[in-house]
Amino acid sequence: MTKHNEESTNLNKFISATGICSRREAERLITGGRVTINGNPTQLGNRVFDGDVVKIDGKPLKAKPKTIYIALHKPVGIVCTTDSKEKKNIVKFVGYPERLFPIGRLDKPSEGLIFLTNDGDIVNKILRAGNNHEKEYIVSVDKPINGQFVNRMSNGIPILGTVTKKCTVEKLSATTFKIILTQGLNRQIRRMCEYLGYEVTKLKRTRIMNVSLGNLKNGAWRELTNQEMNKINELVKVSVKTEEASVEKPPQKKENKPRRNFTSKFGRQRKKR
Repeated sequence: MTKHNEESTNLNKFISATGICSRREAERLITGGRVTINGNPTQLGNRVFDGDVVKIDGKPLKAKPKTIYIALHKPVGIVCTTDSKEKKNIVKFVGYPERLFPIGRLDKPSEGLIFLTNDGDIVNKILRAGNNHEKEYIVSVDKPINGQFVNRMSNGIPILGTVTKKCTVEKLSATTFKIILTQGLNRQIRRMCEYLGYEVTKLKRTRIMNVSLGNLKNGAWRELTNQEMNKINELVKVSVKTEEASVEKPPQKKENKPRRNFTSKFGRQRKKR
């Protein structure tokens, strides 16, 4: 019976789905001649069908682990990295028995909601800058804010060689405001405030997409509910997965220059078209 590609999985995706490495690392294993399917050498582009035995260095891959999705209330001082050299890295802090990694980042001096998972596909879909997934923050600054501050923050601030996207900003008290972003530029809120002459004294992320921090205590974590995951999967269903969507590009203006007659080096004048 003929096997069809729609009933199979690309080899590098199959390997990364087990949680042992990324797709790029899986490609290096394949090109390095370390992977076999049913005892046969492999190459990039090979596909894995039900019943196939995939081995790396002669050892069979373990079954795909259960997908884990965790919501953590990250405390100030914890670093969003998997680097084992960092004593206060987020993975060590959570101490989950399975290999997890954070979705995105939250600055060391900031606190609040962050997701951790072992599902690499959903990480890419959520993080792509072109997908406009909302993140909500409560921010305190070092001096009173006014309507001009709210207006300028809402309509874009020039930082990091670009202008931030328009966003929702709401004044909550004399020195506190709520902001909803669809971007994830490095230290974005802090840089936006600094541009306007303010210093952030406290920053707390309270929502990512449809998931709110709620009553989750500082330093505590919980697994996302099926209802929350169903909604997230619905929101990322049409997420752009291309590399272009992950890059924040400043808007480019087109210049309409008038065409002019000119004489070529052969002495003939070209006509307007």
